[in-house]
Amino acid sequence: MGSIGRYVFRTTMVAFLITLVSLTVVIWFTQAMRDFDLITSQRQTLFVFMGITGMIIPLLVMILAPIALVMAVAHVLSKLGSDSEIIVMNAAGMSPWLLLRPFMATALVVSVLVAGIAAYVSPVSLRKLRDWGAQVRADILTNIVQPGRFTTVGGNLTFHIADRRPNGLLVGIFVDDARDPKEHSTYLAEQGEIVKNENGSFLGMEGGSIQRVAAGERDPRIITFDRYAFDLSKFTSGPQNSNYTVREKYIWELLWPRADDALYIAQPDQYRSELYDRLATPLYPITFIIMAFTFLGPPQTTRQSRTLALLGMVGVIALLRLTGFVSTIVGVHVPAVLAVQFIALIGTAIAGLWQISRGQAIEPSTIVVRVATAVADRVARN
Repeated sequence: MGSIGRYVFRTTMVAFLITLVSLTVVIWFTQAMRDFDLITSQRQTLFVFMGITGMIIPLLVMILAPIALVMAVAHVLSKLGSDSEIIVMNAAGMSPWLLLRPFMATALVVSVLVAGIAAYVSPVSLRKLRDWGAQVRADILTNIVQPGRFTTVGGNLTFHIADRRPNGLLVGIFVDDARDPKEHSTYLAEQGEIVKNENGSFLGMEGGSIQRVAAGERDPRIITFDRYAFDLSKFTSGPQNSNYTVREKYIWELLWPRADDALYIAQPDQYRSELYDRLATPLYPITFIIMAFTFLGPPQTTRQSRTLALLGMVGVIALLRLTGFVSTIVGVHVPAVLAVQFIALIGTAIAGLWQISRGQAIEPSTIVVRVATAVADRVARN
């Protein structure tokens, strides 16, 4: 690329990064607020809250990067058009392909970025999100239960401790377990501690009793014990297993699933749909750039409005993204539909390149112009 190409590439990359960071922060904030109970009800530190909610950022970047790229390219092309730089380049004999080159270079960079995230970064972050969340839930007594306070978890399991010693010893333990509709159990113990091993997490209690009342009965059954292990794994779903969801699978696990993969055996169609969606991800930035340049790249005077061209670009890109979503969902049950996403992306890119080769702006139909003019006049009168 020459000096003009480097200038366009640099300007586009800066605009892309600013847009991507802004969109990601806004969307991440709305998602993070849903997990704010980690700090409020579960009393986790701000570090844990930021760490857990931050694990969804790679997935957000993968989804938002093509959109941020289109917004950046539209901004750069509009700026070049409003400053008459595109007209000057065209008058100087500069081919549209030369102007397209830095934009395509930016699209390739973004394609590599989203491909890497889709193949590895997003699955590994989602796995860490699940594992970290399981660890937080497993630390229910050490992190949630506070001395002198009744803490209800899940609506039917209540804990209370009188004191917690510096060595981790819990004194004056009360546990009310109403998870089983057939039997209500209450545990009282003088002291206890948290025990974790390969079998799960347990509350080891010493010197206490269990009062159990079966449904329909009035009198409880009282059992005394010297030592008793209350299984917390039943509440925390036990130790984290390796049966990750399809979204949490690496790309090579989708390409070559293990023969003993229980999820693949149960949902092979989900594997295929997710694989096709991952493979199509890098195509979106390239096709979106071609569409943006097709509508906004041709030279136009400052008297010519780019509003209709911008609306046309947004409409085509929205339709492509919707087609991708629909083909992925429907393709779970109808595998042939999975090819529609690739046909739409590649076909649109080819059509856009053909239009660029003509060196002419896309002219809206007479009906569209009339409708747009009528709407503009109506808005102006109001």
